[in-house]
Amino acid sequence: MFQLIDVFWAYTLIAILILVGRFIRQRVNILKSLFIPSSVVAGVIALLLGPSALGAVIKNTVGANSDLVNGIFPEAILTVWSKSPGIFINIVFATLFLGQIIPGWRTIWQQASPQAAFGQILGWGQYVIGLILGITVLTPIFQLPPIAASLIEVAFEGGHGTSAGMADTFQELGFPEAADLSLTLATIGLVSGIIIGTWLIDWGRRTGRIELQPQDDIASTINQDSIHVNTEEHPAITAARDRLFKDLLIDPISLNFGFVGLAVAIGWLILQALGFIESITWGSGDGLKLIAFVPLFPMALIGGILVQLLLVKTNRSYMVSRPLMERIGGLALDVTIVTALASISLTALGANLIPLLILAVGGIAWNVCVYVFLAPRLIPFYPNERGLGDLGQSMGVTATGILLLRMVDPDNRTGAFECFAYKQLLFEPILGGGLFTAAAPALIVRYGSIPMLLFTSVILTFWLIFGLWNCQRLRKGN
Repeated sequence: MFQLIDVFWAYTLIAILILVGRFIRQRVNILKSLFIPSSVVAGVIALLLGPSALGAVIKNTVGANSDLVNGIFPEAILTVWSKSPGIFINIVFATLFLGQIIPGWRTIWQQASPQAAFGQILGWGQYVIGLILGITVLTPIFQLPPIAASLIEVAFEGGHGTSAGMADTFQELGFPEAADLSLTLATIGLVSGIIIGTWLIDWGRRTGRIELQPQDDIASTINQDSIHVNTEEHPAITAARDRLFKDLLIDPISLNFGFVGLAVAIGWLILQALGFIESITWGSGDGLKLIAFVPLFPMALIGGILVQLLLVKTNRSYMVSRPLMERIGGLALDVTIVTALASISLTALGANLIPLLILAVGGIAWNVCVYVFLAPRLIPFYPNERGLGDLGQSMGVTATGILLLRMVDPDNRTGAFECFAYKQLLFEPILGGGLFTAAAPALIVRYGSIPMLLFTSVILTFWLIFGLWNCQRLRKGN
């Protein structure tokens, strides 16, 4: 156990580590050129100075009685860090849509349906590839549990945050090493997404697949250390918020954090209600228990959407500032990433290195092939430019997709940013850390790999057929 003072020092150390990570990142050119966030650098530093790296070396050379057997960090600090990712990821997901302008569903569908189909094909295909690898290689040869098949989507679409948030679910399902594997896969996806995406931009320009010409100073338009997109607010909303804070003796970030708490609380109530319904219906006795393995963060996302819709409905949307929500979510994500990476077990990675590489290669190959061969057939206009956002998201985090979009279209001449943003409303609640991402491991355990392969293949086929038809329809309409 730990005390409150341990929590204080644990997060103080995180702040210092992020500063150190920022310092190193700014002075190591390869980290800057790959746009690696400071939080990832900080997490790797904490990992190397912790029990899995420095501590293991001390244990093998000095002995198990050394004061540095846990690295330079006390055991209480490490305990706080190990519990943190599953907490802070709820804040990250609660802020995703708070303060966002949510247009009508007709507008969203008209603009984002090609992106939605493309993103769904990438996501569901990652399950299909993972399940095929699990059935043919990972389980029979390496004796990994069947839920290893879900790691590609959890890590590549969900990123570090989702990987960390799923740790308790993996633990309950009997595969605790999955959290370490997923976090490492997320890091591989983040780096490879930027490298491969940058190469595809260059290749696309040389071959004429990318129609836009490069700008002179693309790098200056990119906030290299940002996780979220900066959002410009309508002047009327800003003015209404200014009037509000003249009358309220409350710090703006405190007010916005209150709405985050409300979103998380609503998500918790939804999760409890679903759990109760499950316990008296399909999950009673020896029935299917699914909600019991669903973490809170996808429900926090839904809670955030409900809070935002309520504020818009009551003409109170000015009470929430999107830039402040991005800062709150960014801070929570930084804490999630640092503490999750610091808690990785290198022993578990070493024991599963070959399966890890197989999953990584399979996921990357699928994503690149879908982008190269299907994007022009699914996205009617500027397919190679617009598809880069979904490719980046499917190999790292949303920020990777935004980064690639800014590199190829910094002035948003293709309208890719709006389509990419609207597509999240059709994507995030299900995949990329949504409901199916959270439920997939439990479904695989319950029904087995082959039935889940058939299920995901049917959904993949549906989105593929719809995407091809929708693209042709939109092209004929224009």
